[in-house]
Parts: sequence; structure tokens; C-alpha cells
Amino acid sequence: MASVTVFGPPLSTAVSRVLACLLEKDVEFELSPVDMSKGQHKAPEFLKLQPFGQVPAFRDGGITLFESRAICRYICDKYSDQGNASLIGTREGGLLERYSIEQWLEAESQSYNSPSSTLVLQLALAPRMGLKQDPALIEQSEAKLSKVLDVYEQRLAESRFLAGDEFTLADLSHLPNTQYLVNATDRGGLITSRENVGRWWEEISKRDSWMKVVEMQKAGAPQPS
Repeated sequence: MASVTVFGPPLSTAVSRVLACLLEKDVEFELSPVDMSKGQHKAPEFLKLQPFGQVPAFRDGGITLFESRAICRYICDKYSDQGNASLIGTREGGLLERYSIEQWLEAESQSYNSPSSTLVLQLALAPRMGLKQDPALIEQSEAKLSKVLDVYEQRLAESRFLAGDEFTLADLSHLPNTQYLVNATDRGGLITSRENVGRWWEEISKRDSWMKVVEMQKAGAPQPS
């Protein structure tokens, strides 16, 4: 039995980030579903793993963690000798390589995540959940994301991937929100219409690890009645 357990549904962007990282690093894991519609994420036992009552929760032996990007960093450091050796930088690459990755991880977390998450929620999820969309918020988020992507477009004109010439955790962390944005909303052109961002997305979205996650998402998606 694998010592690593991920708690949460693959459809969650944060859970899928962790799954992609585990697959990149060839780490065996068990996925423990959490039925959020039944409030399982608020159950006392789950709150011992994830005190904020969100997903994912992560357990590796006696270690428990709950924030997806921190979990990914942990996986890369703990299992440094497995799978994709360049995901968080190599020893040969030194501090410059490692912190180039870190700065683009921060760009995803601080600049990309919020507007892209809002667009996914407003355009893809709100209609399914019977929630009213906010046109002003959609417009504002689209403008913010466009400015971020303009920076990415310039960066990716100079570099194959965000942190350099190798696929790293910086690129991986963008996969979940971008997957929904491109495939589940009518704003996918924000990504695909930009020459370099579109080229980058085409490449990273075809990685075996991410394609396996997408299959897991499809298997776990609610079926139409």
C-alpha cells in the first residue's frame, strides 16, 4: 500500500495540482475521495488533516500537509531522486535556477490564480450551480488576466517554459485553472490567441502526467441525469 494519500476530488484545481506533481515524480499514491456535497470536508476527522475544511489534504506516513503548492514543494524535495529531476530545479542549476522557479510559482499564486479562478467560477461553474453571474467582475478579471498574460507572452518569447528551458513546478502549477479556462469557458482565447502562451499551453497540457489527471477528472465528473 502506498504511504502517500491525497484527500479530495480530482475535479478540484488544488487537488489536481498535487496529483500532477505526484505523477511527474513517479510517486505511488492513494486517492481518497472527499464528497464535498455531503460536507465530508467539514467532518471532525477531516478537519484534523485540513483545519480550514478545504481540499486537498495530504498524508505521507506521519506527515500531513494541506496547501497544494506547499505539498508540491514537499513532494519535489522528499522524492528528489524520483521522476522528473528538474521539477524544482537541479543541484547543478544552483540557487538561480531554484529561485527562478520560485518566482514564477509566486507569479501563478499571486497574479494568475485570482483572475483565472474568478473567470472559471463565473463562466463555467456559476451557470451549473444556478448562481447569478457578475458581468462587471468578469470584465475586471479578464482585464487583470490579460495584463498578466502579456507579461507571460514576453517571457515565453525568450524561454521555452516560464522558469527556463525545462518544464518545472512553475509551469505545472498553471495547469488546473488553465485547463478549465480553455476547455470550459468562452475565454480560452486569452491563452490560445497569444503566440507564445498558446505554444506553451499546447506543450504543457499534453504532458503524460496532466493527461492522466484529466482522465481522472473525467472519471470523477458527475454524470448527466
